[in-house]
Formats: sequence, C-alpha cells, structure tokens
Amino acid sequence: EVQLVESGGGLVQAGGSLRLSCAASGFTFDDYAVGWFRQAPGKEREGVSCISISDGSTYYSDSVEGRVTISSDNAKNTVYLQMNSLKPEDTAVYYCAADKIGCTSGMEYWGKGTLVTVSS
Repeated sequence: EVQLVESGGGLVQAGGSLRLSCAASGFTFDDYAVGWFRQAPGKEREGVSCISISDGSTYYSDSVEGRVTISSDNAKNTVYLQMNSLKPEDTAVYYCAADKIGCTSGMEYWGKGTLVTVSS
C-alpha cells in the first residue's frame, strides 16, 4: 500500500520556522519526484517545491524562493520542507505528493496534508 504521511505542521508566529516531513512507503522512492503543494482557504492548490530523488535537483516557487529548503533522506524514504521567515500568507494545508515523471498538478500519489497556520 502506497502511503505519504505528512507531519510537522502547526501554529507559528510570523517570522518563525517549521520543518515539514513526508514519510513515503509502498513505492520505489528513488524513482520518483516528490513535491510539496499547499492550499489556502478559498484558493487553488499551488506547487511550493519539488525534489527529484534520483538526482537531487530542486524547484521552488517564486512565493517561497529563499525562505524554503527541500531535502530528502533516501535511507528513511522521507522528504523535508524547511520553512523559515514564515508569513501569514503561508497559512495553508500542505500536501506532499509523488510522481515518476516530475512535479505537476497530476501527481500519482498524495498525502492527506498537514495544516500550517502562521499568525501575524
């Protein structure tokens, strides 16, 4: 059974930091790209960051560039999203997702999400 389990969300003040984790199981982790997406209330889901597990290449959206770092621990089949200098507009449910081709809106596997709330 494929599972992507996010953790690490919570309530943080503006300017603070959080590290999200995405633990993967049930598929060949090294063959996939894993991405973080988020959806704020009343807004469409947007891509935040992506990492290719095989070669480590990364992508960041303009909205988080310079504040966020994505990384993977291949031995633990886990992807992390370190978020610094958080802003109220970062408040959203954060989802991790995996796909063999890359990070697009049509990802093959999705987690259930973890809520990040940034207070002003």
